Amino acid sequence: MKTLQFRQAIAEAMSEEMRNDESIYLMGEEVAEYNGAYKASKGMLDEFGPDRVIDTPIAELGFAGIGVGSTMGGNRPIIEFMTFNFALVGIDQIINNAAKIRQMSGGQFPCPIVFRGPTGSAGQLAATHSQAFESWYANCPGLKVVVPSNPADAKGLLKAAIRDNDPVIFMESEQMYGDKGEVPEGDYTIPLGVADIRREGTDVTIVSFGKIIKEADKAADELAKDNISCEIIDLRTVKPLDYEMVLKSVKKTNRLVILEEAWPFGNVATEITYHVQSNAFDYLDAPIIKINTADTPAPYSPVLLEEWLPSYTDVVEAVKKVMYK
Repeated sequence: MKTLQFRQAIAEAMSEEMRNDESIYLMGEEVAEYNGAYKASKGMLDEFGPDRVIDTPIAELGFAGIGVGSTMGGNRPIIEFMTFNFALVGIDQIINNAAKIRQMSGGQFPCPIVFRGPTGSAGQLAATHSQAFESWYANCPGLKVVVPSNPADAKGLLKAAIRDNDPVIFMESEQMYGDKGEVPEGDYTIPLGVADIRREGTDVTIVSFGKIIKEADKAADELAKDNISCEIIDLRTVKPLDYEMVLKSVKKTNRLVILEEAWPFGNVATEITYHVQSNAFDYLDAPIIKINTADTPAPYSPVLLEEWLPSYTDVVEAVKKVMYK
């Protein structure tokens, strides 16, 4: 094992795959000369040259479309968005083209493309730069959606995403690029659609993913002081979702709290809630609680932003509620 920053794990995953397959290239704003807006492609231009690490104008619709079209010629592009807020400009190419090419061509054209970049809030960036779109993309058939929470998962999942023959939405976080963690040596992948038991417990299941899962970790540490044992499941992949692991955990703990950085209407937590009550209703000893952001655009004020985002105190309160304490 070696210790890497999250951004280094991302760069390693892309570089290793590009060394093994010349059809893979990276394209996006500032990915080349500037080494990436968040330095997640540092050194890649020097190694692979401008034909495979390509700077673009600020034109997400254009370079997303170029990437999708190039898959039909045998390429496997990685398209970086400076933030998924900007991917809204190119969402037509993602939803109406990438997600549908395989079906509309009768299986003749797979679309092996990875769209990656930051998701969710990143401090005081206000309403139009602080949005989480995981559930939006997960709602579209044909797309896979991945949201890693640590460097090891980031590398293993990204390598798997690059090798996948379907389009993958790979969502990171600006606030995690500097996070450090142990990463296995050598070539390894993590299968898409397989969740991880981040912490084993017996009293309540907490399901989360991405950077907000850190609040679940803090809550579990706090609750342990009151002899409440939390099992934390990191989804890692939102689509396909590992329902089996969630159900197995709920059948053990009989309680479920879901923590997600997203608006409260029609999100990933809503889907999990429906699935659990449909398939494990008799195992539940309390109603499921889901914790989301406030149902408003993200505020700029630091005081309001703190109230808007879910925190570990919200998780502690929810767990005690399902425990009837």
